Amino acid sequence: MASRGTAQPASTLGRGLFHRRLAIIFGLQLLAVMIVCLMGVYNVAPVGAVVALIVIISALAWLAAWHQWSPVARLARAVSGWDEGSSDLNGWRPDQLPRRTDADVMTLANSLYGFANRIAGYNQRERNFTRDASHELRSPLTVIKMSADMLADDLSLGEFGQRSVQRIKRSTREMEALVEALLILARESDNGLTEEDFVVNDVIRHELPDVLAMLEGRPITLELEEPARFALHGSPRVFSVLCWQLIRNACQQAEGGTVVVTVMPGVVTVTHRGDASVPLAANRHGFELAIAQRISERFRWPLELQTRDDRRHIARIRFPESTPIPA
Repeated sequence: MASRGTAQPASTLGRGLFHRRLAIIFGLQLLAVMIVCLMGVYNVAPVGAVVALIVIISALAWLAAWHQWSPVARLARAVSGWDEGSSDLNGWRPDQLPRRTDADVMTLANSLYGFANRIAGYNQRERNFTRDASHELRSPLTVIKMSADMLADDLSLGEFGQRSVQRIKRSTREMEALVEALLILARESDNGLTEEDFVVNDVIRHELPDVLAMLEGRPITLELEEPARFALHGSPRVFSVLCWQLIRNACQQAEGGTVVVTVMPGVVTVTHRGDASVPLAANRHGFELAIAQRISERFRWPLELQTRDDRRHIARIRFPESTPIPA
């Protein structure tokens, strides 16, 4: 009776089967060609018959080799025609391969099938999350905004109550921008965003009232400088979220000063000019900057950060495919 130490798993015994079969096929082909050539040399068969036999032997060898290669070709076709958004993985199923497939090929098929299943599951969870989060997070924020607006119109509230309502409204706006940014970053396979041609300057101006509301009650002023105008093709919402995050980050650098948004040819800069009389928190880069960096990488809008000795923090976004617009 064989000992347990000499037993080998089937996958180990099947490894190299593809190479062995190819060696047998070409070995038999070589042997057959040599026999046919000897038949021709000793005039056992005419030259025409020898040539015909060599052609037939070569064709049979090629068909046998192609049959051995067919599982690999099948996997290659499945990979080349793979749609990440589709849940149909019938072309990947390892049980559809021939029973005596090489163990290395079977291992590759099993790994690819498992990988494709994980990607399909990830895409489904992504779609479910973005759909549910878009509704479940935005709806409470809308209710909070409406309630805060109603409280702000209540004349019976004192000064302290009004300040509290303004803080609620400001935090709600910040939360809306954060939710929008996270949803954009969560949509890896399907952006779900409308792309169009838009003027950068117009989008920034449209966002300024919300930014000013966020800064209400804080000793920070906001300025917009427009030495140039240019247009982009993409999602204006993504662009506005990116600028919003950079402005929020600039406002976190100190408790006072000036935040300047400058539009130059193919470039938008957000600069914080600190006040010398206000303590500066150096390198206070929060979650907003991390989100801005991920958006810039995702949409290939390079983001550069710079801190100068004159207490200026500069965030510069470059848009390689911008279109200038005459002033």
